[in-house]
Amino acid sequence: MSQHITVAFGAEREYEMMVHQDDAAGLDKNSARAWLSHEFETLECTPSNPMGKILILDMILNVAKYAGEDRFRQGGEWAKKFAAATAVALDRPVVRVDVAHFVVG
Repeated sequence: MSQHITVAFGAEREYEMMVHQDDAAGLDKNSARAWLSHEFETLECTPSNPMGKILILDMILNVAKYAGEDRFRQGGEWAKKFAAATAVALDRPVVRVDVAHFVVG
């Protein structure tokens, strides 16, 4: 089963990635969350929740935001890994990460 991940930074600035089963090989929910958590820390993201609890949706949104649009525009390995981790973590056939409006749908 394939999953469709879109990361949007605004109108006409959307990056679409398909995650196939082979792309997510070796990833389970825990390892997907661990990758996102590592990137969250590496990118020095600021938690959205002042209480310190970081929800998976906040982690995905902040990692995309702090990583920047160029990483998605280039479509390299990092963007593919982000898409795979997001797909596995959320387990939805279609995911839209709207960085501009800070919402995952």
